[in-house]
Amino acid sequence: MDADLNQAPIDDCWNRIGVFGDKSCARLDAHIHCRNCEVYSAAAIALLDRYSTLLEHDASGYGQAEASDDLGEQRSLLIFRLGEEWLALATRRMAEVMPLSPIHSLPHQKVGSLLGVTNVRGTLVACLNLGEVLGLEHSEGKQEKRTIPRMLILETNAGPLVSPVDEVSGIQLIPLALIGASVQEDKRAISRFSAGVLQWGGKSITLLDDEQLLAAMTRSLA
Repeated sequence: MDADLNQAPIDDCWNRIGVFGDKSCARLDAHIHCRNCEVYSAAAIALLDRYSTLLEHDASGYGQAEASDDLGEQRSLLIFRLGEEWLALATRRMAEVMPLSPIHSLPHQKVGSLLGVTNVRGTLVACLNLGEVLGLEHSEGKQEKRTIPRMLILETNAGPLVSPVDEVSGIQLIPLALIGASVQEDKRAISRFSAGVLQWGGKSITLLDDEQLLAAMTRSLA
């Protein structure tokens, strides 16, 4: 994490005197919940400003430190679903898979794929529509068996980002030999983020290029 981010921490008053603290804040009588308060909204906007600032600092060298990582004969991947699309992302970019959490939209903040912010253990984190970043058409997909939507917490150079997904299959060690090249005829927008395709568990899965995807997610907040 960039040193500037640690030098000026956001005052998380909601955890001290708000609904997640001792509830002594005088603003609670008027706002009922911290998410309705202008202080909470200002903190969320300040968070987004930091993503933009860090993006400017890191744009030229994004991901270079991990570019030469040797994953050996197998690759650890998280497999998940968005609509009808099964996707996979390197687990080195995953911080956590968590249950769905309320997403709080921000007034006057209509930034591309930004859904709003969500509270991750008392910390505000920007929440993005991953399907929109990938250029996927909205689809609920087929609900075979019982599925439980989740949120992915992804690590970027500018800090964590959260994206809701329709289903998480789990983490698998996939032999590199099973990962084939992307189909060149595939003209969907997702193809520009594809690092290959694989057949696994009866599913056709697109492996996402984590460098390009997370860079695009971070850019969408600028």
